[in-house]
Amino acid sequence: MEFIREVLANPPLLITVVLTLGVILVNGWTDAPNAIATCVSTRAMKPKDAIIMAAIFNFLGVFLMTLINKSVAMTISNMVDFGTDIKASSIALSGALASIVIWATAAWYFGIPTSESHALIAGLTGAAVAYSNSFRGVNGAEWMKVVFGLILSTFGGFFLGWGIVKLIEAIFKNHDRRKTNSFFRHAQIGGAASMAFMHGAQDGQKFIGVFLIGMALAKGQAVPETFDIPLWLMLMCSVVMALGTSIGGYRIIKAVGMDMVKLETYQGFSADIAAALSLLAASLIKGLPVSTTHTKTTAIMGVGAAKRMRSVNWGVVGEMVLAWVLTFPGCGLLGYLVTRLLIHLFV
Repeated sequence: MEFIREVLANPPLLITVVLTLGVILVNGWTDAPNAIATCVSTRAMKPKDAIIMAAIFNFLGVFLMTLINKSVAMTISNMVDFGTDIKASSIALSGALASIVIWATAAWYFGIPTSESHALIAGLTGAAVAYSNSFRGVNGAEWMKVVFGLILSTFGGFFLGWGIVKLIEAIFKNHDRRKTNSFFRHAQIGGAASMAFMHGAQDGQKFIGVFLIGMALAKGQAVPETFDIPLWLMLMCSVVMALGTSIGGYRIIKAVGMDMVKLETYQGFSADIAAALSLLAASLIKGLPVSTTHTKTTAIMGVGAAKRMRSVNWGVVGEMVLAWVLTFPGCGLLGYLVTRLLIHLFV
């Protein structure tokens, strides 16, 4: 109730909150479906059941990982400095969030699973540069964590996916195929739940970090002084994310789980476990902000490549890689231009 009163009494904070919720909705719309793409594509779960499960485990991921380690939220909230001018800095943050919504919606329209994590980081960076007319508002040390996370998600996801599926094939080589299919159909539900959990642990904390920035700016602070994250904020992020997944998730599920590689149940399980382990490692290693889209997709590539390289639809992969490459400069430039426009109009 205290937060609601503060929002209603502070128009810049209200705008920031609305835009942040919009970004979380778009994340659920375009990013969260990656967590359940494989279990839906292999028909281990129906889409509606998978979305409900994803909503529950997204919340658990946000809640439990925040209790253990808040470092991802801290990394995001310390990545940029918008200064202490409440009006101008709130406008800059709004410009960053608006650019993320525009970028992600365009990617969804074309069915490309772009990374909301990379868009968030790029949009914030572009807005911070626009606000200060230089790079002094960008924390280089925190940005290096993004680079390390990018490397980890690429190689960790691919090689873990390759290694886990090879190990499973060796263990179950002499087993009855019908029995193993039944086993992995159930096991894949657990794998999808673990991916949804880690999506909440990673992306949920990123958007909580944005909330903390907005709340700090409303109080005239450049960065949050404390990282006490209330339960209602975790729950709200999870519910809005789940709503987004229920609205537009199937198009991304099709691109990731069906078009890129035709997966069997044990392969889908391997991809889920590989991606979840990579995300867990990133969350526990100095709060690296890693893209769940990037990690899950490279894990699926590794699983497909383990069978044979031709199993992977490299045309679809090329479109995804192009989207990843363009996200940092594209969304960063968009964040810069939107922020400059808003500052020109309202400051």
